[in-house]
Amino acid sequence: MFLKVSQLGVRYAGRPQAAVQGVSLNLNAGDIGVLIGPSGCGKTTLLRAVAGLEPVSSGEIRLQDQVVSSANTALPPEQRRIGMVFQDYALFPHLSVGGNVAFGIHQWRKSEQAARVAEVLELVGLEGSAERYPHELSGGQQQRVALARALAPRPQLMLLDEPFSNLDVDLRERLAHEVRGILKAAGATALFVTHDQLEAFAIGDVIGVMNEGRLHQWDNAYTLYHRPATRFVADFIGHGVFLPAQLVMRDNGVVAQTPLGDLSDLDECPLPSSYPDGECDVLLRADDVIHVDGAPVKAQIVRKSFRGSEFLYTLRLASGQTVMAHVPSHHNHEIGEWVGMALQVEHVVTFPRGK
Repeated sequence: MFLKVSQLGVRYAGRPQAAVQGVSLNLNAGDIGVLIGPSGCGKTTLLRAVAGLEPVSSGEIRLQDQVVSSANTALPPEQRRIGMVFQDYALFPHLSVGGNVAFGIHQWRKSEQAARVAEVLELVGLEGSAERYPHELSGGQQQRVALARALAPRPQLMLLDEPFSNLDVDLRERLAHEVRGILKAAGATALFVTHDQLEAFAIGDVIGVMNEGRLHQWDNAYTLYHRPATRFVADFIGHGVFLPAQLVMRDNGVVAQTPLGDLSDLDECPLPSSYPDGECDVLLRADDVIHVDGAPVKAQIVRKSFRGSEFLYTLRLASGQTVMAHVPSHHNHEIGEWVGMALQVEHVVTFPRGK
């Protein structure tokens, strides 16, 4: 295991609650891990602890099986061979692009510096830019220079703290795909912090969802979306709602009775005895609810958002509950209109009622 974080705790003086508490995660060599969560959830504190910039109060951090942080151990940041990229780029305006990239390898021989600068600038798609200055570059190009500078010393681990937050929304996801390609081409292992789900999905091999200092789930994007481990993850990732349901046993197995109809042929569904009287909440993603004109269950459109190829409809059932649905954009219904809705659920995820 390349990076191993075990039961990590980080506390700030004067604060009753730990900024990071009981966090454990593993990151394989060559993988890109992403930490995501609301502001103040502890993701940047965790990143800084890995970098050696925050002291650890409990647990430990291992890099290539060496303990670099614990309550009793703190390897200095400069000895961890970690490259860091920040949201403000932190480029030196008086240095050329080549000078910025060479900053961390100034102790190398001049010929080696020049070769490495040319190599990483080509890697990030900025070959031939060594003589330019930061103010002559776009925001996306400056971010690539910052990435090249961090990669130049050949770090064993890359840490990126919300590196795209100062860029236009349209540029973020595209640059996230590009940065993923750059890190993969460099064979880098990386830990990335963001609050943007599209960035996380675009760049991460594995994604951790944090809240109030705790890591709720560390998994790939598909599993986070379709099999969230906690109600917080279910609510935080993607579009979805919780619909009251009752689990009952029938001859052919467990059936979940919902206001939109029964769900049967369920894989991995808990038994009714898992909840009092079988009553629970079922997570319904927007792609679990489909628009069918002749469906017996009708719902009223209360909100719609145009997404180009589709609408995201928010619909209110006669019972008062709301659901969300992705509907192809040629089904352009008006707000207030009643339309037919049905369920097409492959993954049934249940939680205790109203918790």
